[in-house]
Amino acid sequence: MNTTNTIPLVDKLSISELRFPHTEVLLNKHSIEERIILLHRATSLGNLDKHKVVITFEDAEGLKKVHTTIWAITDRKILLKAGRTIPINRIHGVELS
Repeated sequence: MNTTNTIPLVDKLSISELRFPHTEVLLNKHSIEERIILLHRATSLGNLDKHKVVITFEDAEGLKKVHTTIWAITDRKILLKAGRTIPINRIHGVELS
């Protein structure tokens, strides 16, 4: 069953108002490694041609998604427009459209 249609879409500018727990949302090492690869690919696409992606993440209240460009990635978070950040360990997936 595809639940991505029921996940609320949030505005990227509201991300700074969200609270993020420190725990990891993915269950296995392979998924975590795959997420990092996708985030690096999405960052490259965003920097080269302003390519937007859909990021599914989980804050303290539950699953959310955002349609945005990733500007940079650090070892702990991704950086979006206007200094907004999402912790990498709270990201469930990245859809390259």
